[in-house]
Amino acid sequence: MKNIKRTKTERIKRVFDDAFDKYDIMNDLMSLGVHRLWKDRLIDWMNPKKGDHLLDVASGTGDVARSFLKRIQFEGEVTCVEPNEQMLNKGKIKLKKFDKIKWNSSAAEKLPFKSETFDVYSVSFGIRNFSDINVALKEARRVLKTGGRILCLEFSKVENETLEKIYKLYSKSIPYIGKYIAGKSEPYEYLIKSIEEFYGQEELLEIFQNNGFEKVEYRNLSGGIAAIHSGWKI
Repeated sequence: MKNIKRTKTERIKRVFDDAFDKYDIMNDLMSLGVHRLWKDRLIDWMNPKKGDHLLDVASGTGDVARSFLKRIQFEGEVTCVEPNEQMLNKGKIKLKKFDKIKWNSSAAEKLPFKSETFDVYSVSFGIRNFSDINVALKEARRVLKTGGRILCLEFSKVENETLEKIYKLYSKSIPYIGKYIAGKSEPYEYLIKSIEEFYGQEELLEIFQNNGFEKVEYRNLSGGIAAIHSGWKI
């Protein structure tokens, strides 16, 4: 099992080493261009308060961190965790004017923070790349304050049969589009496969519950192309 997890981690590293500079374009392709709207919905449901400290894991180039700080009028702070250092450095450059953001390169399964530190934990389009989702969720619960909340935005399972057929047909074209834009199809082939193999909405809800989160619920976005899961540490 450890070898399988190590192999997955190494493969994901190769994917994002190849594609870090096209990350936002990748999300545009995968989400039909609406991933920014979905992230706004994430912040809407999060409903952060002034003074909150957000831990944003698999933070990419910092879209959620920026939206969070703008929503609370910069009266709070964000710690971004991004395992890919090239992606992290791109985020630092992109958001260099935001002095309320701290950046950290580490794995979700072993966070370098004290217990009971953060008010909110978020992960957007990253949980399916965790090498061990159960260990990562236990870590999420550990670093959250009692009364804290986790929110997860991820590609999910389309519930409408017609829409599912259309999206699957579109998904097959993404590696070809990716090769045209970025010069490589492999990262996009991996992303399509990782979405197809990931848990459905109810399965992920149960995984959150099994790792100690309570009041777990989810909301579908765009007919289930993506979903937001929410849970509490009580």
